[in-house]
Amino acid sequence: MKWVKKLALVALLFCLTLTAACSNLTKRANTTDTWVKIKKRGTLVIGLDDTFVPMGFREKNGQLVGYDIDLAKAVCKKLGLKADFQTIDWSMKETELRNGTIDALWNGYSVTASRKKKVAFSRSYLENRQVLVVKKSSGIKTFSQMQGKSVGVQSGSTAQIWLEGKQKALPYKDSVLYDTIPSAFLDLNAGRIQGILLDETYAEYYIQHEADSASYKEIINQDVPTDLFAVGLRKGDKTLRKKINQALADLQKSGELAKINQKWFGKKSNYLGK
Repeated sequence: MKWVKKLALVALLFCLTLTAACSNLTKRANTTDTWVKIKKRGTLVIGLDDTFVPMGFREKNGQLVGYDIDLAKAVCKKLGLKADFQTIDWSMKETELRNGTIDALWNGYSVTASRKKKVAFSRSYLENRQVLVVKKSSGIKTFSQMQGKSVGVQSGSTAQIWLEGKQKALPYKDSVLYDTIPSAFLDLNAGRIQGILLDETYAEYYIQHEADSASYKEIINQDVPTDLFAVGLRKGDKTLRKKINQALADLQKSGELAKINQKWFGKKSNYLGK
C-alpha cells in the first residue's frame, strides 16, 4: 500500500535527521571551548541529582546543601562565577551535558572507563567505593549470600555499571533500577529487595540520619575497586577544566578543601588526585 510506504519513508527520514542532529551535538561538545560564553554569562550551570546525600540534597525547608554544593561554590568563587545548580534526570546526565543544558556534572560523579569516552574529567577530589546495604534481620553478612536475591541500584549509577559488568563478587537473582536511592530504601524496608548497592559516602550518611539506623548493615568487599569522584565536563571545554583544576589545587593549598571534608565527613582529609 502506498500510504504504508510513505509512512515508512517519513519514519526513515526522521531517524536519519535525528541521528545527524545527535552527531552534530556530540561533535560540538567535543570541540567547542565555551569558557568565554560561561564567563560572560557569569554562571556555571551544574547538573545534579538533588537526593544524593551528602553530596547534594535538599533539606526539609527545600534548601540545597551538601559536600559538592560547598565545593562547587568555593571553586566558582575562585573563578568569579555563580554556581547555578539544576536538578536533572541522572540517567540522562551525559546527554544533558552534551546538549548544553548544563556545563558540568558535579554530584558524586565517579570516574569510569566508559564515562571517559563521553566526557572529560577534572582532577579527582574524593575517594569512594561501592558497598552493599542490607537489613540486619536478613542475616546477610557477605556479598556471596546475595545469591538468588534481588539487589537495588540507582539507574545510571556507578553501582549499576559495576554490577552489570564482568564482576563475580556479587551474585544475584535480578537487579531493580531506581531513579533515586531513597526509593530503593523504601523497597528494602518493605522486603521487595534484599540489598542495595550504592556509594559508601551516600550509605554512611543516609543510614546515620535514619531513625532506625541500627536496623541496617553495611557490607564491604575487597574485590570491589575504589573509585574517585570528579567533575564531568564536555571534552571541548579545556579552558574550564584547566581553571577548575587550578581552583581545586588552590583550595587544597589554603586548607579550605580539608575544612569541607571535615564538615561533611568528620575526616581530616585534604585529598586531591591528579
